[in-house]
Amino acid sequence: MTKSPDQPWLKRLPILTILAVAALGAIYLRDYISFQALAENREALLAYRDANFVLTAGLFVLLYAVIVAFSLPGATVMTLTGGFLFATFPGALFNVTGATIGAVGIFLAARWGFGEQLGRKLEGSEGTVKKIKDGIDENQWSMLFLIRLIPAVPFFLANLIPAFLEVPLRRFVISTFLGIIPGAVVYTSVGAGLGEVFSRGESPDLGVIFEPHILLPILGLCALALLPVMLKAVRGKKGL
Repeated sequence: MTKSPDQPWLKRLPILTILAVAALGAIYLRDYISFQALAENREALLAYRDANFVLTAGLFVLLYAVIVAFSLPGATVMTLTGGFLFATFPGALFNVTGATIGAVGIFLAARWGFGEQLGRKLEGSEGTVKKIKDGIDENQWSMLFLIRLIPAVPFFLANLIPAFLEVPLRRFVISTFLGIIPGAVVYTSVGAGLGEVFSRGESPDLGVIFEPHILLPILGLCALALLPVMLKAVRGKKGL
C-alpha cells in the first residue's frame, strides 16, 4: 500500500534533515570554512576568480545558500569572503542573495514540517498566547524587519520564527532581503579590506558592527520599523 504524502513524518523530513546536517556540520566542518582557511587559500581563490568570474560568483552564492539553509558553520566567514573576492559591491549583493535563498529554504522546510500545525494551534488558542499571535499578525512587516535588523537576533531563529507564525512567503523574502542589507554591507566592507589584514598577519574586527557610528544608524532603522506599531498603539489609546 502506497503511503500518503500527507503523513506527518514526510512533512517533517526536510527540517529534521536540516537539523541533522547542522549538527554534523558543527562537529566536522568547523575548520573547513574558517578565517584561517581563507587566509591560507586566498591566492588560489583570487586566481580562480580572475579566470572564472561569473562561475565563481555563481558558486559562491550557491555555497552561501547551502551554508545558511543547513545552518552550517561559516556564514560570517562567507560574508567576509564575499567582500574579499568581489569588493563591497557586488560582494554585498552576492552575500544578501545567497543568504536570502538559504533562509527561504529553511523557512519552507520548517513551515512545511511544523509551522502549519503550530500556526493552527496558536490561532485556536486563547488568552495571552492568542493576543501575542494577533499582535504579531497585525504588525508582521515591522516585526520581520526588526528581527533582521537587530544584530543580537541569531539568523537561524529569524528564519524559524516567521515559519511558525504563518508569515506569507513573499513577505518573508522581501523582509529578509532588505532587512539583512545593513549588516551585510558592514561585514562585506570588512571583507573587502582583508588584503591589508592578511599582509599584517592580523584578524578582522568582527565587532565593528557594534561601533557607535555603525550601530546607531541600524538602531535608527529598528526604530523606523517599530514606528507603525507605535502609531497603532497611540491611535488605539485615543480610541478608548
